[in-house]
Amino acid sequence: MTEPWVSVEQIAEHLGVTRDSIYRWIDRKHLPAHRVGWLWKFKTSEVDEWVRAGGAEENFRPDEKSPD
Repeated sequence: MTEPWVSVEQIAEHLGVTRDSIYRWIDRKHLPAHRVGWLWKFKTSEVDEWVRAGGAEENFRPDEKSPD
């Protein structure tokens, strides 16, 4: 079975944050999202991996390399 696409509202609920946080993370922290017309859609597994990789951390900047 393929993983369903979810909405901004659903992914915000999944993460326990506001819709505004989701839009801000798309723009500033490269939250994995896919534009479908006017809507943003998400794969929960992609978002979960982004969180595990530190994407939601306060200091996380995807354009910087992590220190070794």
